[in-house]
Amino acid sequence: MKKSTLFTLLALFVLIPATLVLGKFLPGRSYYITCTLLVVYLLIPFFLAFEGKKPDARELVLIAIMCALAVASRWLFLWLPNFKPIYAIIILSGIVFGSQTGFLVGAVSAFASNFLFGQGPWTPWQMMAYGVCGCLAGLCYYKKSKLPRDPMSLGLFGFLSVLFVVCPLLDTSTVVTSLTVYTPASIASVYLAGLTVNLIQAVCTFVSLLLLSKPLLSKLQRILIKYGIDR
Repeated sequence: MKKSTLFTLLALFVLIPATLVLGKFLPGRSYYITCTLLVVYLLIPFFLAFEGKKPDARELVLIAIMCALAVASRWLFLWLPNFKPIYAIIILSGIVFGSQTGFLVGAVSAFASNFLFGQGPWTPWQMMAYGVCGCLAGLCYYKKSKLPRDPMSLGLFGFLSVLFVVCPLLDTSTVVTSLTVYTPASIASVYLAGLTVNLIQAVCTFVSLLLLSKPLLSKLQRILIKYGIDR
């Protein structure tokens, strides 16, 4: 049995239930520790699966470049609040390299970019959300997928995935790490307050994919063929 599969089973049937039970007996805001551990449990299988594929140096360099590009895309638009093309780069990574690598690029770029934007209890949640963004793109578009890859279609995919998957995960992080009293009204207020920001991020992803998807996908595919990287 693969290490990633074994750890996934261990997390689902042992670690997560045990953490949830033990978290109830911890004093103070124990949900910080509990939720962070749960997210970490979900991240580890993806890293183990990636390690098991034993990628060569050329592939690692390409993946490192995509991570660096994602971090740069978030930092360069620091002057424009909430308008960051990072999700577009992560989505393109998942399309070209597959769901596991897409998850890795998203998680690593979230962690690395937070050295510029600030680390905190939200970082594991961002790693999870950004990773899901790349994983979802890989699941939908990798290899033999029949979904159209024209800029408009990819832009719409990015818009919908960011607005309805990635951003709600980040809003859930705010609910868990910020609220002290959980009521339907207080939880709903967090999600409603984030709608404007979520929409801006979704529009940014749409525009970025509309402009960048065709040239970047073309160049990445040429590199894969040139260096014989099996994808």
